[in-house]
Amino acid sequence: MNRRALLLVNRQSRQGQKRLSEVMSCLVEQGFELIAASAENPQHFSDVIRRYQHQVDLVIVGGGDGTLNAAVDTLVETNLPLGILPLGTANDLARTLKIPNSLPEATKVIVNGKVQRVDLGEVNGKYFFNVASLGMSVKITQRLTKEVKRRWGVFAYAFTALKVIWESRPFSAEIRLPDQSIKVKTVQIAIGNGRYYGGGMAVAPDAMIDDQRLDLYSLEIRHWWEIIPLLPRMRQGRHINARNVRALQAQEIEIYTRKPRPINTDGEITTYTPAYFRVIPKAVAVFVPR
Repeated sequence: MNRRALLLVNRQSRQGQKRLSEVMSCLVEQGFELIAASAENPQHFSDVIRRYQHQVDLVIVGGGDGTLNAAVDTLVETNLPLGILPLGTANDLARTLKIPNSLPEATKVIVNGKVQRVDLGEVNGKYFFNVASLGMSVKITQRLTKEVKRRWGVFAYAFTALKVIWESRPFSAEIRLPDQSIKVKTVQIAIGNGRYYGGGMAVAPDAMIDDQRLDLYSLEIRHWWEIIPLLPRMRQGRHINARNVRALQAQEIEIYTRKPRPINTDGEITTYTPAYFRVIPKAVAVFVPR
């Protein structure tokens, strides 16, 4: 394989700064010619990829799901394949693709693995790998500061979620699919392109990142304590079978609310309702284990 790689590491991520030299050593040992570019903020990764697109054969991103999301628009634009080094807190995309958390093992996936084209979700023109959602998850994102992530790691999601659940109140929304329209009272609507989100929860038991569909669930609970028995079932996506959870599948979905509500895509708030979601089949090439 060609080995000219652009390496982008989120130095603000949980492991990014302290493991940068280890990342570079692993890649050089595997024979990569590296352009290690830095940006003060992952949001500038798009400019860096455009600058070097004709000098490299692939882009390797070290960071979490938010970091990968920051690079996705330009990966689609340039059609460069993506290598993933999971250096974030949750690493849900890596989990979906079965990429190991060990840096040496993740590097071997880029060297010896295969290239698989995966779907992307899109909401109001913004791409996402894993899940886009509104409601409780947005409040969790707003409270899940860098300091909380650094201090508690993957447990930060659980601690923050419990606080938000206790305060959650239902809101009204309209879900429109090509063949139906449904009005709901809900505390959360999540639309999944991939399988995992939020530190290892599954959006649906059979969700895959290359199934060319979106999986939606709506948590239609009246009291905060009703979500407690659902939490263990969310690890496998079995919550969608509960009586107070609505599950739908489609390639295009619209969500309307009385007032604009923020939408979280792969852990970052990027747009607001009204929202138009669609799946983009086989949009990005990613190195995955054989």
